[in-house]
Amino acid sequence: MDAMTDAWSWLTTGANWAGGTGAGQRLAEHVWLTVVCLVVACLIALPVALCLGHLGKGGALAVNISNAGRAVPTFAVLVLLALTPLGRQGDLPTIIALVLFAVPPLLTNAYVGMREADRDVVEAARGMGMSGAQLLVRVELPLAFALIMTGVRSAAIQVVATATLAALPGGGGLGRIITAGFNTYNTPQVVAGAILVAALALLVEALLALAQWLLDPMRRRRTGARTAGTARTPLGARIGPST
Repeated sequence: MDAMTDAWSWLTTGANWAGGTGAGQRLAEHVWLTVVCLVVACLIALPVALCLGHLGKGGALAVNISNAGRAVPTFAVLVLLALTPLGRQGDLPTIIALVLFAVPPLLTNAYVGMREADRDVVEAARGMGMSGAQLLVRVELPLAFALIMTGVRSAAIQVVATATLAALPGGGGLGRIITAGFNTYNTPQVVAGAILVAALALLVEALLALAQWLLDPMRRRRTGARTAGTARTPLGARIGPST
């Protein structure tokens, strides 16, 4: 309990947030790393998964290859990259390692979502004369949206947690607070750094869950259908018989 109290005291001390090595700067670096890695991973994984899921060919192989990458520890990849000439390119080794870590859940969930789209709906849309692109954008993608966003949320949380490893080869982020605390035997600082990482992960999860709810095309269609159904119901039927 004392450790938590001391950690709270560390977090509420303004001096710990100021300057180029303060918690504010480290938090900004962590957010920047998370956003960059997640965006790059989405740009790599989602087009591949959506295309393969739409075609129904080669997806299983792609998913298995990407999942095999999970067996390689992210820290090992980060260390190996740091020992190459890329290690002199700032945060580039960290970004590469985190992108490789984020791709599997994005690719797997997007592909599974595309393949699990209601085939009756897909075939009905194809029978209406929709082109392949129209089928992908207007039918398959909305049906797969929930699973795609589940993969994005999973990848984002993993990146937030794993980005702390960037501090080990000298990178930025909240991991620097934790490693500095270990180096100086400052337990409250270590706990404070862990609290910041956990709080950031929860905030990212909440924001992405909200975005999923707001952007879900199927929710908007269901809401529109209910509204249209209500509008077509006679007024007397809606208010019931008078008493």
